[in-house]
Amino acid sequence: MDRNDSFRGFVAGHQQALMRTAYLLTGDAHQAEDLLQSVLLKVLGRWSRLSHVERPEAYARKALLNQYISWRRRRVSTELPAADPPDRPYSGEDSTIVRLVMRQALMRLPPRQRAVIVLRYYEDRTERETAELLSCSIGTVKSQAHYALARLRELAPELAPKLVDLETEEAYR
Repeated sequence: MDRNDSFRGFVAGHQQALMRTAYLLTGDAHQAEDLLQSVLLKVLGRWSRLSHVERPEAYARKALLNQYISWRRRRVSTELPAADPPDRPYSGEDSTIVRLVMRQALMRLPPRQRAVIVLRYYEDRTERETAELLSCSIGTVKSQAHYALARLRELAPELAPKLVDLETEEAYR
């Protein structure tokens, strides 16, 4: 198998998971595609060394997070997505509304807090894995998660009961 075939196999096996993470970070499918494409170009450039590593997807995921945080720092505009959820009463049973509200609130978090929430709760990673991916201490992951959950409760009070469950669950891990 040559270098290109090996890389194509890597992309085929991990593209969907990396795209999901990119989408959760950016909140926009087009930005997520751009983010993932730029990261995959970097990974391709280093593929001759990465193809022999046990988990090249860990490198790609870390590059994705670093690129996202870098993009957010350079962002000139301070625009925030402002689409309102549908004009109908909130129902705890309606998962679509919950996802929309959560997505809006998530997009208003600072980049590092959003990255912590995505890794810890959407990808179900441990504090240690999250700390390694973000190149920070476990204490930083804990504090960022705490502040992010508090901010999410402010931004979307209707989700507060679900967020309290997450923090309670964290305390018992």
